[in-house]
Formats: sequence, structure tokens, C-alpha cells
Amino acid sequence: MKDNNFITNQSGHVWEKMLTTGDVLVIAFGAMVGWGWVVSTGEWIDRGGVLGAVLGFLLGGVMVFFVGLTYAELTSAIPETGGESIFSQRAFGITGSFICTWGLILGYIGVVCFEACAFPTIVAYVFPGFLKGYLYTVAGFKIYASWLALAIFSAVFMTVINILGTKMAAGFQFILTLIIGLGGVLLIVAAALKGSPANLEGQMFLGNTRGEILRNVMRVAVISPFFYLGFDVIPQAVEEINVDLSKVGRILLCSIILGAVFYSAAILSVGLLLSQAEIDALYYGTGLVSADAIAKAFNTKLMADALIVGGMCGIITTWNSFIIGASRALFSMSERHMLPEFISKTSKKYKTPSGAIIFIGALSVVSLFFGRQMLIWVMDAGTFGCCIAYCIVSLSFLKLRKIEPELHRPFRVRNHRFIGIMAAILSGFMVCLYVIPGSGATFSPEEWLITGSWVVLGVIYYLYAKARYGSRFGVQD
Repeated sequence: MKDNNFITNQSGHVWEKMLTTGDVLVIAFGAMVGWGWVVSTGEWIDRGGVLGAVLGFLLGGVMVFFVGLTYAELTSAIPETGGESIFSQRAFGITGSFICTWGLILGYIGVVCFEACAFPTIVAYVFPGFLKGYLYTVAGFKIYASWLALAIFSAVFMTVINILGTKMAAGFQFILTLIIGLGGVLLIVAAALKGSPANLEGQMFLGNTRGEILRNVMRVAVISPFFYLGFDVIPQAVEEINVDLSKVGRILLCSIILGAVFYSAAILSVGLLLSQAEIDALYYGTGLVSADAIAKAFNTKLMADALIVGGMCGIITTWNSFIIGASRALFSMSERHMLPEFISKTSKKYKTPSGAIIFIGALSVVSLFFGRQMLIWVMDAGTFGCCIAYCIVSLSFLKLRKIEPELHRPFRVRNHRFIGIMAAILSGFMVCLYVIPGSGATFSPEEWLITGSWVVLGVIYYLYAKARYGSRFGVQD
């Protein structure tokens, strides 16, 4: 059943088509441009130098853009909630779909949990007296009662917002994304007025030889896909989008380009405002290099706090977008009997996948008790999972062109073989960097443990669902 405002899928669930072009763009862009540009800029420059970091992000952006082209075509051709899960199942069957979606979900949930931790951490920077009631320490991170209380309240609040409806979440997203944009413009204006090219001396690139410089650029490039996560949320909620399918692909690609421009401008602005010695001191001090750069430019901490407000909004927009993405991915798997049925329960009043949203909210609350360092390890493992999913989607794009040539594709990619092969090679290369010793991105023992545990959990769920549902396994009722 279809009409202008609602669509009923094969299982009978009614999705309300309420997201406009603007809603879709701010969900994707708001997911990408979180708080990394406020708190991680120093780390990026420390890895590759100012121009090296910019080049690393542009290289990562090229990889993501190739992958985005495959997403753009597949999303318009197969507009079903679950996105990657559906694409990969049509191309490689149930097992391929499970591997692809399970890796993606690790990335999404990792982001949600990390943002739940990040929000009270930023509040503590703005209000140094906020931390009260020391409880315990995990991997060097001190956990206070006030920090934990705010984190739990925020996680519950974000869960409720998403249960109340996608349109409400999108409206919330629009306001916060506007504030992020204003914060970014503020940083760029500061660099234009107060920055100096002399500050780039000694920190344009990191390394003494071409080989060292290239390796350090790749150290930035390999982490950049994590900061581009967000465009892939669009396929997850495609049945809720009230936009012509041919335009959905263009919006997706536009969000990637905007993200690349924004990150590059933020890195270059910090490089123009601070010398290498200042960046190093701030990176190992407060860690909020972008905020401290703008404070120096205008000689007032008030400007730093203003920029941090933008960063806080970025935390929430990323958090919000990935709750949307993760809940739809989990819903799609559960709806096709690949995960327990309670995950696909929906709110009759708000037409949202409340079971999956509550599941994610519960995980984020539990994760807070483990502290920031544990969540950094989860985030890194999640990036690896997302790169695996990107590779599988790229291969699905190529295979579906071969086995379903007559499939209607409102957004059709030209030179599809070249695009698909490049997307698969580049995303596969990113996967390899995580496992090749000496690449600069190899997993730590803790990250291997988290990744291995997620794989084992996936195998358990796979075998459980296959035994529990039999012929219904992988099939939508």
C-alpha cells in the first residue's frame, strides 16, 4: 500500500514518508560533522602535519565518494529500510548480508556509545567544577557521579526523542546542524583575520623523507572514513524519505563533498592560527585544539566556549543520526528473522522501530560505566566493521549490475565497472591497513579483543536465528 505520506512494506509495517530534502541532508551532514573538528584536529595534525592531514582527509574522501556512488545507485534502485542489508542479500545471500550488516552495526553502535560519553566530557571542559563525586577509574579515565548522571540522562533523552518520531528527530537535527555550521564559519573567519602562513612552517607535513611523509598521510587517511560516516544512514531510512528517488543519490553525494570541505577547512584554519609548538602543547594539554586556537585569535575564552557549543551540537547530531541508522539496520535484520523478534517491535503511535531504539539506548547506558578509553577502542573497531560493509556494498553494486541488469535505477552511475572496482579496492585497502603490521593503523590488542568478541557474538546470533526460525531465516514475512 502506498500513498503520498505512507508506505507499507512487505511485512505490513507502515512507514510515514516525512523526511524532506533538507531533512535528509542535515541528517547525513550532521552525522558526519560531529565533534571531531573541535577535539580531534590536534590529533590529525600530530599524525600527518597540517597539509598532510588535509591530504589524508581528501584521500579518505575520495574513497568514500566512490563508495557513495555505489550507495547512491543502489538506494534509488532498492528503496527499502535496511539499505546495505538488503543490497548485500540480493547479491550474496543471507550470509553475505549478515556479515555486511553486523559490521556496520558495530560501527553505528560504537558511535552512539562514544557520543554518549563525549557529551558530559565536553560539559566538564566548559564547567571545570562540574565533576563531583569520584567513583572509580577505568584505563586511566576517572568516572564521577555527576559525569555519569548527565551521561545517562542524555542517553535516555536521545532514546526518547527518537521513539517520539523521525520528524521530531530531524527537526532537532536541523537546528543543531545550523549551529555547527556557524561554529565552523567562526573558526574559518578567525583564520582569515588572525591566521598567518608563517605558522605552517615546520608542520606542513610530518616526516623527513617522502616515504615517511606518505606513511603519515596514510595514517590520517585510514582514520578518516570514521569521520565520514553518516551518508550511509540515508539508505537505512529511505522508506521515510519523501523525496524523488533520483534526487536521493545526489543528496547523499552532496553530504560527502560538504563533509570533506568542512574538515579540510577546519584543519587548515587551526594550522594558520597556531604554530607547531602551540598545537603540540594544546594537544597534550586540553586536547581541544580548535577551541584553544579561536580563543587565541580573539584573546578570550568566550570564543572557545562558543566553538565548543558547536562541538556539543555536533555530538548530538552525530548521536541522533546514528541512532536512526543503527535502529533501522537492526530492525531490518530482525524483520527478516536474523535477530530476535523483539528488536523489530514498533511504536503503534509514532511508527518508529521502538524495540531497536530501546535496545541501542540500553547499550549506550551500559557502555558509560566503562569510560572513555574503552569507547575509543570500540570506535576504532567499528570503523573497521564499516569499511568491511563498504567493500561488500561495492561488490554488491557490481554483481547486481550483472545479475539484475533490468532493475530500474532512478540514479544510474556511469562507468559502473570502474566506479565499482575502485570502490571495492579502496575500501578493501582500508580494511587491510587495520591488519597489516606497521601500517600505522594496526589494531591494538584491546581492539582485536573487541572485534573478535563482536565476531563471536555475530556467529552466535547467526546460528541461533538459523536454528530458531528455520526456513524463515533471512526472509521477510
